[in-house]
Amino acid sequence: MCRIEGEMEERERRRRRWGLGVMGLKGTTLGDSRVEKLKSSVVFSRSRMKLWMIRATTMILLWTCLVQLTTLGELWGPRVLKGWPCCFSQESAAALVVKSRLEVPARVLPPKRAYKNNGYLMVSCNGGLNQMRAAICDMVAIARYLNVTLIVPGLDKTSFWADPSEFQDIFDVDNFIMSLRDEVRILRELPPRLKRRVQLGMIYTMPPISWSDISYYHNQVLPLIRKYKVVHLNRTDARLANNGQPLEIQKLRCRVNFSALKFTPQIEELGKKVIRLLRQKGPFMVLHLRYEMDMLAFSGCTQGCNKEEVEELTRMRYAYPWWKEKIINSDLKRRDGLCPLTPEETALTLRALDIDPSIQVYIAAGEIYGGTRRMASLTAAYPNLVRKETLLEPSELRFFQNHSSQMAALDYLVSLESDIFVPTYDGNMAKVVEGHRRYLGFKKTILLDRKHLVDLIDQYYAGSLTWDEFSAAVKEAHTERMGNPTKRLVIPDRPKEEDYFYSNPWECLEPSNEDETSSSI
Repeated sequence: MCRIEGEMEERERRRRRWGLGVMGLKGTTLGDSRVEKLKSSVVFSRSRMKLWMIRATTMILLWTCLVQLTTLGELWGPRVLKGWPCCFSQESAAALVVKSRLEVPARVLPPKRAYKNNGYLMVSCNGGLNQMRAAICDMVAIARYLNVTLIVPGLDKTSFWADPSEFQDIFDVDNFIMSLRDEVRILRELPPRLKRRVQLGMIYTMPPISWSDISYYHNQVLPLIRKYKVVHLNRTDARLANNGQPLEIQKLRCRVNFSALKFTPQIEELGKKVIRLLRQKGPFMVLHLRYEMDMLAFSGCTQGCNKEEVEELTRMRYAYPWWKEKIINSDLKRRDGLCPLTPEETALTLRALDIDPSIQVYIAAGEIYGGTRRMASLTAAYPNLVRKETLLEPSELRFFQNHSSQMAALDYLVSLESDIFVPTYDGNMAKVVEGHRRYLGFKKTILLDRKHLVDLIDQYYAGSLTWDEFSAAVKEAHTERMGNPTKRLVIPDRPKEEDYFYSNPWECLEPSNEDETSSSI
């Protein structure tokens, strides 16, 4: 019995010993894994510490080397390199900086004009390039006078030319905005809240009355701007009177036209290239030959056209409902001087004025109606006829194709720099270029008296005048029509018949002698 109990106690001790052994094994295993993790974390921390120490040491060494090299360069560089040509010496660098400052002066922006904003003015210009150009000048002056914010004008895309160009495609919009900041606030677009209202159709739109005094805008338009916050003027050509305006308004119109409205750098550079190519071959004359299909259809002038061409021009006139005059007597309009000279009449006139036959004649115009056949007489009299299309590579004009206003801008730049400018019709380009050339120092601009000319030409063709008599009469008729100083013609109550402000902005020109600026009334 005792032996049995002893055996059982022995078994119990063995069992406990085995259990403790197993537990000890498990404990040992778990402990070892934790130790390994701990060791690895310690190793990782030490590695990270070493890495950071290496990086810090490297940065300190590099910085020390840089400082030492700089110091050595300052101490020994001038001695070692003395007499050596060095492109990066302090003296040459300073000289380059000074030279660059002299060659490219820093642009000094005028200070912003502080005033209470009465609202926003949106405008949509209509017509061709120069018609829109003059309208933009007027709208800036109006916005300034009314103390309103002007939104960059929208350009006509529905005219005969259907040019999709935006303002920034033709004009340097940054120069336009920044150069006028001391006069008027100009934004590219309306603030978001107002822009949303316009998109919803919540805007007051109106065409201002033509040839209005600036007081009209103060009394009639400004109250509408205050009421609606935004007013849209949808026709802006010839809306500000030529005469009787405050001097500061007239001068601002000039400032916009001659300074703020610069063409884009691309147009400016290409225009300079055309002028350079012409100058390389000597003097040149720009002939604004306004004998294009749209002008002939609009005016009803068909002198020298055959039956088919007359019918084509008539159909075109009826196709455009906003061309109000439909039935036109071409012969009567021509006798009244209301038609552009034909290429044949132009050649005869230039010869009578003794224009050198060898001079380069730059044709500033679109496609001449009748093509080579109608240009034959002019080409025979002046064989050095050129156009931008003949002076430039097609690739250079590729981006201007189908953008008539951008092409007209090139012609405008060349016209300004020509030795002689001769327009055959007093359209908007002829008037604005004439005024700009006056501003540049009364450059020679031959203003043809078409009514007198066609009478003399008809007499010459009829044999009533010899060539010498005809030439003398033409010269005498144009003695005072060379762009010389004069005041604008003022006709009270008939503003449309007055001289155009932009063709002769005498308020902005250099003072001249009293006899030179006497009124031509």
